[in-house]
Amino acid sequence: MSDTHQAIIRRYIEEVINKGNFSAIEEFVHPDYIFGSPSEEVQGADGLKGFIEAFRTAFPDLKIQVDDLATEKNKVVTCFTLTGTHNGDLMGIPATGKPVNVHGMILSRFKADKIIEEWEILDQLAMFQQLGFFSLPT
Repeated sequence: MSDTHQAIIRRYIEEVINKGNFSAIEEFVHPDYIFGSPSEEVQGADGLKGFIEAFRTAFPDLKIQVDDLATEKNKVVTCFTLTGTHNGDLMGIPATGKPVNVHGMILSRFKADKIIEEWEILDQLAMFQQLGFFSLPT
Protein backbone atom coordinates (compact mmCIF):
# COMPACT_ATOMS: atom_id res chain seq x y z
CA MET A 1 0.00 0.00 0.00
CA SER A 2 2.85 2.41 0.63
CA ASP A 3 3.57 3.02 -3.06
CA THR A 4 -0.15 3.44 -3.75
CA HIS A 5 -0.62 5.91 -0.90
CA GLN A 6 2.46 7.89 -1.88
CA ALA A 7 1.20 8.11 -5.46
CA ILE A 8 -2.19 9.32 -4.20
CA ILE A 9 -0.50 12.03 -2.11
CA ARG A 10 1.59 13.20 -5.07
CA ARG A 11 -1.46 13.35 -7.37
CA TYR A 12 -3.57 15.08 -4.71
CA ILE A 13 -0.94 17.78 -4.14
CA GLU A 14 -0.46 18.37 -7.85
CA GLU A 15 -4.13 18.34 -8.88
CA VAL A 16 -5.91 19.92 -5.94
CA ILE A 17 -3.35 22.20 -4.30
CA ASN A 18 -0.98 23.20 -7.11
CA LYS A 19 -3.53 23.33 -9.94
CA GLY A 20 -6.58 24.29 -7.86
CA ASN A 21 -8.68 21.52 -9.40
CA PHE A 22 -11.29 21.44 -6.63
CA SER A 23 -13.59 19.13 -8.56
CA ALA A 24 -11.02 16.38 -7.92
CA ILE A 25 -11.10 16.68 -4.10
CA GLU A 26 -13.62 13.88 -3.59
CA GLU A 27 -11.43 11.54 -5.65
CA PHE A 28 -8.76 11.85 -2.95
CA VAL A 29 -10.52 12.43 0.38
CA HIS A 30 -12.82 10.19 2.39
CA PRO A 31 -16.34 11.52 3.22
CA ASP A 32 -15.31 11.69 6.92
CA TYR A 33 -12.16 13.70 6.14
CA ILE A 34 -10.68 15.92 8.87
CA PHE A 35 -7.74 18.33 8.66
CA GLY A 36 -5.94 19.96 11.55
CA SER A 37 -3.12 22.44 11.95
CA PRO A 38 -2.08 24.84 14.71
CA SER A 39 -4.19 27.59 13.10
CA GLU A 40 -7.07 25.73 11.42
CA GLU A 41 -9.32 22.71 11.64
CA VAL A 42 -11.67 21.71 8.82
CA GLN A 43 -13.97 18.79 8.09
CA GLY A 44 -15.12 17.21 4.86
CA ALA A 45 -14.39 17.97 1.22
CA ASP A 46 -16.15 21.35 1.39
CA GLY A 47 -14.11 22.44 4.41
CA LEU A 48 -10.91 21.38 2.68
CA LYS A 49 -11.90 23.23 -0.48
CA GLY A 50 -12.50 26.43 1.49
CA PHE A 51 -9.16 26.10 3.27
CA ILE A 52 -7.19 25.57 0.04
CA GLU A 53 -9.14 28.29 -1.79
CA ALA A 54 -8.24 30.78 0.95
CA PHE A 55 -4.54 29.91 0.62
CA ARG A 56 -4.70 30.06 -3.18
CA THR A 57 -6.41 33.47 -2.95
CA ALA A 58 -3.61 34.74 -0.70
CA PHE A 59 -0.93 33.08 -2.86
CA PRO A 60 -2.28 32.76 -6.44
CA ASP A 61 1.01 31.19 -7.59
CA LEU A 62 0.99 28.70 -4.68
CA LYS A 63 3.19 25.68 -5.26
CA ILE A 64 3.82 22.72 -2.98
CA GLN A 65 6.95 20.75 -3.78
CA VAL A 66 7.22 17.30 -2.23
CA ASP A 67 10.67 16.98 -0.69
CA ASP A 68 10.29 13.56 0.93
CA LEU A 69 7.68 10.91 1.70
CA ALA A 70 7.71 8.21 4.38
CA THR A 71 5.09 5.51 4.81
CA GLU A 72 4.05 3.31 7.72
CA LYS A 73 1.01 1.06 7.29
CA ASN A 74 -1.90 3.37 6.38
CA LYS A 75 -0.03 6.64 7.01
CA VAL A 76 2.15 8.87 4.84
CA VAL A 77 4.34 11.69 6.11
CA THR A 78 5.02 14.34 3.49
CA CYS A 79 7.85 16.84 3.93
CA PHE A 80 7.25 19.77 1.60
CA THR A 81 8.31 23.25 0.57
CA LEU A 82 5.58 25.84 0.02
CA THR A 83 6.33 28.78 -2.27
CA GLY A 84 4.16 31.61 -3.47
CA THR A 85 3.71 35.37 -3.65
CA HIS A 86 1.40 37.06 -1.15
CA ASN A 87 -0.94 38.84 -3.58
CA GLY A 88 -4.23 38.44 -1.67
CA ASP A 89 -5.63 38.61 1.86
CA LEU A 90 -4.31 35.98 4.28
CA MET A 91 -6.29 35.57 7.51
CA GLY A 92 -7.31 39.24 7.29
CA ILE A 93 -3.78 40.39 6.43
CA PRO A 94 -3.68 42.52 3.25
CA ALA A 95 -1.42 41.46 0.38
CA THR A 96 2.24 42.43 0.69
CA GLY A 97 3.43 41.31 -2.74
CA LYS A 98 6.29 39.46 -1.03
CA PRO A 99 7.40 35.90 -1.85
CA VAL A 100 7.49 33.12 0.71
CA ASN A 101 9.47 29.90 0.81
CA VAL A 102 8.66 27.79 3.87
CA HIS A 103 8.83 24.17 4.94
CA GLY A 104 6.19 21.95 6.44
CA MET A 105 5.07 18.40 7.11
CA ILE A 106 1.73 16.65 6.80
CA LEU A 107 0.76 13.34 8.36
CA SER A 108 -1.97 11.76 6.19
CA ARG A 109 -3.96 8.72 7.31
CA PHE A 110 -5.75 6.57 4.74
CA LYS A 111 -8.96 4.55 4.84
CA ALA A 112 -10.01 2.59 1.75
CA ASP A 113 -7.29 4.33 -0.32
CA LYS A 114 -8.69 7.78 0.49
CA ILE A 115 -7.24 10.37 2.83
CA ILE A 116 -9.40 10.44 5.96
CA GLU A 117 -7.26 12.54 8.29
CA GLU A 118 -4.39 15.03 7.94
CA TRP A 119 -2.35 16.96 10.47
CA GLU A 120 -0.10 19.74 9.19
CA ILE A 121 2.77 21.70 10.66
CA LEU A 122 3.88 24.72 8.59
CA ASP A 123 6.70 27.07 9.58
CA GLN A 124 4.37 30.04 10.06
CA LEU A 125 7.05 31.96 11.96
CA ALA A 126 9.26 31.93 8.86
CA MET A 127 6.29 32.78 6.62
CA PHE A 128 5.27 35.85 8.63
CA GLN A 129 8.90 36.91 8.95
CA GLN A 130 9.32 36.69 5.15
CA LEU A 131 6.14 38.73 4.73
CA GLY A 132 7.78 41.46 6.82
CA PHE A 133 5.55 41.38 9.88
CA PHE A 134 8.48 41.12 12.28
CA SER A 135 12.14 40.30 12.47
CA LEU A 136 13.96 38.18 14.98
CA PRO A 137 16.26 39.93 17.46
CA THR A 138 19.91 40.02 16.48
